[in-house]
Amino acid sequence: MSRIALFIGILFLSISCTKQSAQVYEWRGPKRSGHYSSETNLLKQWPDSGLKLLWETEVLGNGYGSPVIISDKLLVIGTIDSTSFLFAFDKSGNELFKTPVGDEWAINFPGSRGTPTVAGNTAYTITGKGILAAVNTKTGILLWQKNLTNDFGGTAPLFGYAESPIVSDNMLICVPGGTEHNVVALDRFTGELIWSCQGKGERSAYNSAALFEIADRKIITAFSAYHLMAIDAQNGQLLWVHEQTNTPVEKREPGTGDTHGNTVIFENPMLYYVEGDGNCAVALQIATDGLSYKQIWTNKDVNNYMGGIVLIDSTIYSCAFSKNTLVAINANNGEIVSSQKLGRGALIAADSMLYYYNQRGEVHLINYSNKQINSISKIKITKGSNEHFAHPVINKKVLYIRHGNYLAAFDIGAQTPNNT
Repeated sequence: MSRIALFIGILFLSISCTKQSAQVYEWRGPKRSGHYSSETNLLKQWPDSGLKLLWETEVLGNGYGSPVIISDKLLVIGTIDSTSFLFAFDKSGNELFKTPVGDEWAINFPGSRGTPTVAGNTAYTITGKGILAAVNTKTGILLWQKNLTNDFGGTAPLFGYAESPIVSDNMLICVPGGTEHNVVALDRFTGELIWSCQGKGERSAYNSAALFEIADRKIITAFSAYHLMAIDAQNGQLLWVHEQTNTPVEKREPGTGDTHGNTVIFENPMLYYVEGDGNCAVALQIATDGLSYKQIWTNKDVNNYMGGIVLIDSTIYSCAFSKNTLVAINANNGEIVSSQKLGRGALIAADSMLYYYNQRGEVHLINYSNKQINSISKIKITKGSNEHFAHPVINKKVLYIRHGNYLAAFDIGAQTPNNT
């Protein structure tokens, strides 16, 4: 091999590795788990006067998606006059840019749904109408767009797509819900199709996929309307499906038994999920080669449409939608070990505390020592528009809460001896 050829080969390898190792920021934090485990020294009780407000804005338009925080800015999607925009703010709340990313859902809870996924200097968004867009996070320039219905024959669910795409190496993976292109992997730099999986040919199910690794195999798990699918992330091969059996085949139609808005959690060899429809709360044991599973338990009393779940020390914390209750579930057997009636809401965790933003606009700080749920403090979000659906986000001791057109940043850091 000539020196020139060797140099080109090394350069190509270097570029490829750089692309694959790009920092990823996404829905519900690390591994989409809802557990912000790197956050420490946070308040264990909030002042009676409320949390310190660092900044707020009311320019976002309609929307239910959470912000994502990257190294130097915050990104969030909002809808103005039926067009969704990717907004960028600096960490003091100053607007940096807003880029139109596509037509947005205008019926059945109009407004943006998803949280941006960021890899390197590119943010990826999906509108409720299925417009997938890539935007440069430095400049706000739109890089490319795809249409999940027109380009891939996708079928939007009754309330529109509500998905944050997932990144695996140089691929961007999402669920158009078509009969042929049910799940697709695109080149995240160009939007070109890399592989397609037919799955079960069902429409999308408001679900943001999870990515995990077992036996040196990267696996994507995502819900379609009536099945949880496991797909080889490298080539799109369907490995197994787990059917949601609550709705008889003859009664399956849009809006009936097809709402699976929570990302699954994998802790080798166990996969856990809690959904609003389907089998509700479930634990699956994944085989060592990743090619099959065994159902360990199910709990039909815990249904959660879109509030997220958190797994900590063999305990699953989740909303029980029908009971208007936050519950703790023994991850080994599926039994409820404690509960508190705190309404329906969205849940995250950080620094040994739970944060629960319910649909009444209350944000609860919750102690869960000894697996017993106990609300310690709360604040009320009184500004903003429409439903309180967005998931809270924590970054560098700041709690971010979105309510429609409103976004607020609260200081939740505990004081240290040096600044008291």
